[in-house]
Amino acid sequence: MNIILLGPPGAGKGTQAGILVKQRGMLQLSTGDMLRAARSSGTEMGQRVAGVMDRGELVTDEIVIGLIDEALDGARGGGGVIFDGFPRTLAQADALAGLLTRKGLSLDAVIELRVDDDALVDRITGRFSCGDCGAVYHDRTRPTQVDGVCDSCGSTNLKRRADDTEESLRQRLMEYYKKTSPLVGYYHAHGQLAVVNGLAPMAEVEAAISAALKPALQTAGDS
Repeated sequence: MNIILLGPPGAGKGTQAGILVKQRGMLQLSTGDMLRAARSSGTEMGQRVAGVMDRGELVTDEIVIGLIDEALDGARGGGGVIFDGFPRTLAQADALAGLLTRKGLSLDAVIELRVDDDALVDRITGRFSCGDCGAVYHDRTRPTQVDGVCDSCGSTNLKRRADDTEESLRQRLMEYYKKTSPLVGYYHAHGQLAVVNGLAPMAEVEAAISAALKPALQTAGDS
């Protein structure tokens, strides 16, 4: 089963992808991770990626599709893949559809984690984490029991991401809606889109995604 997780920054795509990897044996294909790995791989494709990035240029769709092509070959026989961070545009969606068709594969579901912008800004700008054990907190919904001290390990090394500011987040949201939100209509028109409330508690989001994937799982079982 091959799926796409759509949603703006902070919607919880990474968290839910991690759950699917653990529970269903799926492979998470993060384009950011793939580009970083390719750059240091020493392969022909890696040298192309390194050259583009060293020149400060944007990596082309052709290169990203090439990396996904290689990754799909290595993922055959597993639990399927989760496309994370790709596609971001309609052109990339068309390119991915063509690649899957050439490989005799299908895109089985597209899950949109839908959020309210103001609630998302509150969620992201209020979060911080322990730099030692990774425990995650929130100013309003999950503060530490003792101010400035991690509940889990007692560390005082509590950090916030530099880009977790309201101004930065709203800029990232605007970029997402301009370039990526048209994919919602694209996949809806193809009958592949399922919408999940991305601001629900984590367990509820997980359950909603599982329910949305049931038709694809049944189809795969019948084929």
